Amino acid sequence: MDLILFGIQGSGKGTQGKILKDRYDTAYFETGAELRRLSKEDSKLGKKVKEIIEAGHLVPNEIVMEIVENFLKNVPKGKNVIFDGIPRKMEQAQSLDALLEKHGREYKAVILDLSEQVALNRLTLRRICSKCKTVYPADYENDMCERCRGELITRSDDNPESIKTRIKAYFDETMPVINMYLEQGKLLRINGEQSIEAVSKELFETLDPIYK
Repeated sequence: MDLILFGIQGSGKGTQGKILKDRYDTAYFETGAELRRLSKEDSKLGKKVKEIIEAGHLVPNEIVMEIVENFLKNVPKGKNVIFDGIPRKMEQAQSLDALLEKHGREYKAVILDLSEQVALNRLTLRRICSKCKTVYPADYENDMCERCRGELITRSDDNPESIKTRIKAYFDETMPVINMYLEQGKLLRINGEQSIEAVSKELFETLDPIYK
């Protein structure tokens, strides 16, 4: 069973996704990371992605789906996948559904529920490692990354104006996708307003019966 992770910016989706990846030994598809990896690859698809990125254009949906399919072809047989950062829009959701069906893959969607105000508070106070890009929540007191000892900084786009723009896009574009999965009975809801440990515990209680 594959998982599609959803959560408003600041919900801890990336953090929880990597915890789930380790717990259930899944493959992990994160759109941005896969784009960066492919852009360094000397392949037809890699060159295509590199040209789009260097031109400063958004990667069109058909190319994103080509990237997802390329990823799935390299996933070992029987291994589950966690999707983080896709689908963002209804068109992308429909394309991803068709692709997963084509490959005979079943999935559930998981949303980390978080209010807009809590998201805004978290994003304006969080910091990111200047080296390995690990994100740290507001209550992390150290100024150095525990993974690579890099300096923790505030992202340039973690200002109230930019954050509100990103949150609006989430509600306008991604929430209809989430509601579609809810109507289809594919959506699992998790309280994202808890501590990282408490969110993980709730995720394990929900997903362990599926994976173990």
